[in-house]
Amino acid sequence: MKILMVLTSHDELGNTGKKTGFWLEEFAAPYYTFTDAGAKVVLASPAGGQPPLDPKSDLPDFQTEFTHRFKADPAAQAALASTVKLETIDPADFDTVFYPGGHGPLWDLAGSETSIRLIETFERAGKPIGFVCHAPGALRHVKAADGAPLVQGRRVTGFTNGEEAAVELTDVVPFLIEDEFQKLGAHYEKGPDWAPFLVTDGKLITGQNPASSELVAKALLEQLA
Repeated sequence: MKILMVLTSHDELGNTGKKTGFWLEEFAAPYYTFTDAGAKVVLASPAGGQPPLDPKSDLPDFQTEFTHRFKADPAAQAALASTVKLETIDPADFDTVFYPGGHGPLWDLAGSETSIRLIETFERAGKPIGFVCHAPGALRHVKAADGAPLVQGRRVTGFTNGEEAAVELTDVVPFLIEDEFQKLGAHYEKGPDWAPFLVTDGKLITGQNPASSELVAKALLEQLA
């Protein structure tokens, strides 16, 4: 079982002068869920190398058993520091792909032609694809085989407008996932803000927020069982 994890390379939070990137829990929880299940995990990002960590996700309030485990794991840290360039990835080599969130993907992965083609290739091959929190934004320009938006008519979730308002970034992000999915004709669903919430529509699996990360990873593994 071989799993691809795609992380953002974007580190600027709009024009705020603040930093963003990937969210630590959204990487750590799935990473260990996958490796503990015996999967080989390959990490990739648009730029390759060390992806930027959202500094907020490193604050004490957001630490979990998985983030603590990561910080005590030199091998995992080395793997993260040496992600391969996304353009070098052949989807045929993998059974599934998972995208961790953090605000970064809204800027780079959402518009990346390489990422869009990769997701479309996985989807056409009938392989499960998973996204959590802001990473579902990477589906914004992904098309189904008939040329319609992949999410059109599909059940999906992602970071809610309420959660974005709570972190005071509604006017900073390039688009709001909840609004964008509805505009694309998706059946957007959500649970209470910050509570774990997962939506599975065929092979498309999306999670609402950081608390949903492990759920998405487990759902991907169930698809591969």
